[in-house]
Amino acid sequence: MEHSENEQKVGRWCLVSMASIPLVMTLGNSMLIPVLPIFEKKVDITSFQSSMIITSYSLAAIFLIPVAGYLSDRFGRKIVILPSLILALIGGIIAGFASWKGNDPYTWILIGRILQGIGAAGATPIILPLVGDLYKGNDEKTSSCLGLIETSNTFGKVLSPILGAAFAAFLWFLPFFSISFFSLISIVLVFFFIKVPKKKDEPVKFKAFARKTKDIFKKEGRWIYTVFLVGVYLMFLLFAVLFFLSDILEKIHDIYGVKKGLILAVPLLGLCGASYIAGKKIKDNLKTMKRVLMISLIVISGSVVFVGYTSEKLILLLGVTSLFGIAMGATLPVLDALITEGIEKEERGTISSFYSSARFVGVAFGPPGMSLVMDKFLNISFFIAGGVGLLLLWLVLKFIESSKSEKGQGNTENAFA
Repeated sequence: MEHSENEQKVGRWCLVSMASIPLVMTLGNSMLIPVLPIFEKKVDITSFQSSMIITSYSLAAIFLIPVAGYLSDRFGRKIVILPSLILALIGGIIAGFASWKGNDPYTWILIGRILQGIGAAGATPIILPLVGDLYKGNDEKTSSCLGLIETSNTFGKVLSPILGAAFAAFLWFLPFFSISFFSLISIVLVFFFIKVPKKKDEPVKFKAFARKTKDIFKKEGRWIYTVFLVGVYLMFLLFAVLFFLSDILEKIHDIYGVKKGLILAVPLLGLCGASYIAGKKIKDNLKTMKRVLMISLIVISGSVVFVGYTSEKLILLLGVTSLFGIAMGATLPVLDALITEGIEKEERGTISSFYSSARFVGVAFGPPGMSLVMDKFLNISFFIAGGVGLLLLWLVLKFIESSKSEKGQGNTENAFA
């Protein structure tokens, strides 16, 4: 009876409401990538300063995601998600209004972006445990719902450059206000259509939470840290390459507006498609996961070396970055699956929140890192990035074992017995 009641609560609009959260938060960051050069001209800032518009959002999220995860465990998912979405809405209004009316809006844009980052920290990572709450005891439907949400996330990455360029072509500061509009839609959907079941268990106290988290990292740390490092590496490269593409499409190829957004979407479309296919194929087979992860890291390490060399030949550049995007798309569901399969359900939300924070580290430092090296050290930087990928390949080979799914679960059970 309890199971059927849960199924009734998780209707179509509930699924749409949950999928809207990662979509909105992805749009909130990635949508600004193609319009950063416009911000540089309109606000009279440097390339590095424009990159901080992305970084300020991500830095706020890095430190607050684990806190939001703990608060949602203690006080409830919806109680954390709704105020977080409201903060994202307010942040967009502040950044947009400052750009519209302010004489020197840069500082206020950063303040608005920090608020949006805080909102992202309290909304997106809570989805994983929320899905677990709604589909308690039904792993098949949980996996299906998480697949839909991951597709929504990757679809947001494809849609972002097109929407951002289209909005900025109309009004250069419109992307900020659009984030608030999308956040409002998500707020309404979450408020009316997500019905979280009441918790029967006592909330975990902070000391117990900290002790259990420490125990997990102590016993499972080598492979968890490897997954985290790969996540940081992928997000750093993705946002560095997107920042680079956004810049050179204007400066070298004289491509602007919606056309530029469509071109930026090409490698992201490969990422989205590969992510969807990999998520369907890997299932819970760790041997397949490890194989996909290793092949993808080889392809990423090899393709990223040629990004700088092909920058003046658009077709070759799109070919290289599409190959890069496909390999990255195949990798992301594998990393998600390694976390969910290797950690006990009770602690999965906590470790997932740390993993989300780790990925935001890459998002935060990718654009400013690229802005510092792309004038004088571009090709050598891509060579170094390729070398780092091969180093991570060695770590995967060494620390992620082909029987980890069974072995990891056994270790975790011992840790909390």
